[in-house]
Amino acid sequence: MKNNNLKMNLPSLDSLFTTQEERDNPKIIQVTELPINLIKDFPNHPFKVIDDEYMDDMIKSVKARGVIMPAIVRKEDDGSYCMISGHRRKHAAQLAGLDKIPCIVMRLTDDEATILMVDTNIHQRLRLLPSEKAFAYKMKLDAIKHQGKKLEDTSRPLVEKLEKILSADIVGKEAGESARTIQRYVRLTELLPELLELVDKETGGIALRPAVEISYISKKNQKLLYKSFIYNLATPTLSQSQLLRKLDENNELTAEKIEEIMQEEKPNQKEQFKTSYDKIRHYFPSNYSNKQIDNKIMELLEIFYQEWKHNATKTR
Repeated sequence: MKNNNLKMNLPSLDSLFTTQEERDNPKIIQVTELPINLIKDFPNHPFKVIDDEYMDDMIKSVKARGVIMPAIVRKEDDGSYCMISGHRRKHAAQLAGLDKIPCIVMRLTDDEATILMVDTNIHQRLRLLPSEKAFAYKMKLDAIKHQGKKLEDTSRPLVEKLEKILSADIVGKEAGESARTIQRYVRLTELLPELLELVDKETGGIALRPAVEISYISKKNQKLLYKSFIYNLATPTLSQSQLLRKLDENNELTAEKIEEIMQEEKPNQKEQFKTSYDKIRHYFPSNYSNKQIDNKIMELLEIFYQEWKHNATKTR
């Protein structure tokens, strides 16, 4: 009797995550299981690994199915590996009790590794803090500039090509941001760490545009600003930040000036009285125009005020 057993040829990790050219030349790239304790974090990694509900979900997934998407690493001279993309997967695997994870091993220069680290994390992460974007974009721009300097004396066509890549327009396009936004985020790296934490706050923090203005203020005065923000439980508007920056540039910013500016009542902090047009219209003749209604309301309010003032004087 014929053997009808079916044999399923499942694709390997290599075929899923590499090109044919890369598979033909295994020196370029390979997928392998690596011990977690041999994988070091990327130096000055700008993306945070946080134990939140998303990490809890990832740990559950790893326990049930393992690490599905391989991490990307670079082999170091000492035999260890540097994580390029997969810090959260590595952390989840550790908490799930695994001692190995699948990895794509790549040969990269320092600049190539930095650019790939930024690009993969920017596109893979669901949520990014302003501080994460700030340092990531700066690292990528610095890496590209460094690549350009190395080629400057050897190939003018390549230099011209790199000069285009250097622009914030290109970096922004790759990250889904405008060039101006890229520049603003990079400016945030000039903030004191405690001020940058206020920018990261989802509610009650410093907005991006005011934070950019504050980044131009001296570090000495940034310390005074932080103390004022905490004491007054308030953060500056864009106009307030611009004024603070101007005073700092003119060497006129003092603790007293900061307090004076920060204690100003902001338009959105003023209590507003609202009522509907229909409620008011009900009390006036149908032939009254809006201007006539407004004039009559002010007239009646003045009468009320004078009566109240007279009565208040009598009771003293």
